[in-house]
Amino acid sequence: MNRNNIDIKGIGEFFKNNNDFLILTHKSPDGDTLGSAYALCESLQLYGKRAGVICSDEIPKKFYYFTEKIINNCNTENPTVISVDIADTKLMGSLKEKYENKVMLSVDHHVTNLYFAKYNYVNAFSGANCENIYEILVNLGMPINKNIAEALYTGISTDTGCFRYSNTTSKTHLIAANLMDYGINNSEIDRIMFETKTKSKIALEKYVLDNLKFYFNGNAAIVVLEKEQTEALGCSDDDFDGISSITRCIEGVKVGITLREKENNVFKGSVRTYEPFDASDICKRLSGGGHARAAGCEITAKKEDAVKKVLNSIEIEISEKNIKI
Repeated sequence: MNRNNIDIKGIGEFFKNNNDFLILTHKSPDGDTLGSAYALCESLQLYGKRAGVICSDEIPKKFYYFTEKIINNCNTENPTVISVDIADTKLMGSLKEKYENKVMLSVDHHVTNLYFAKYNYVNAFSGANCENIYEILVNLGMPINKNIAEALYTGISTDTGCFRYSNTTSKTHLIAANLMDYGINNSEIDRIMFETKTKSKIALEKYVLDNLKFYFNGNAAIVVLEKEQTEALGCSDDDFDGISSITRCIEGVKVGITLREKENNVFKGSVRTYEPFDASDICKRLSGGGHARAAGCEITAKKEDAVKKVLNSIEIEISEKNIKI
């Protein structure tokens, strides 16, 4: 593990001394990784640098209101690589092989960050990585316009569940308020992110509710979404956004888990918890990680075995922390 940390002043020198920046987002991109990447990209361009964003997966259309306004102008032959909202190189997806050893700067907010970059700026006290990007831009006097503000607000709102999750702090609200002063349409952003649903997403939510299974006296709820089933529902990647939170919304459930089959016998696990359970600890035992209330992992196994692995990790959590259920 490379503990070569860097402060904001050092990041300023890093920006000054380089000209072509390629910014990596994590696979299955969400609002925080995209907001971080595109806000930083546009600010660097306005700062007089060349910059671009790359992701292993297709960018969901609902984020186009800020992503399509930015044109990549980075020279990709020998770029200075930055990663945002990425705790582990395996989260780069298909970009991992090419870029895992080329990341010069990592900006992240996950306590499970592996410090894989040459320089690492990791602030796990930030509710969203877009808070880190905002503070970097403001402290360095770098440009922020309406589009950058909308990208940053999107990341903060989505990663805090529209300011409902326990990772929301007073700083989160203050930054959001400052971003609103740039004239962003925050109510419309929140409507797009949290209220607008496709018919296929409604069908997916119904399937989740119909197929939930409860464990540990109702303290845990697990749903498995097999590839064949979700394809039959006509679901796009956009439709899965927010699905993992459904399991935790049920009264009495402190651990909600969604296992989505991405490929045959390869399941993406999304874990959401309330105290005293720690989602990050549950996922670490499954070679994943994240935050205390929200974390993820990837399990290669048959459906029944994948469920058993998750249940075993929860059982260890209960035993080690002496949790009464």
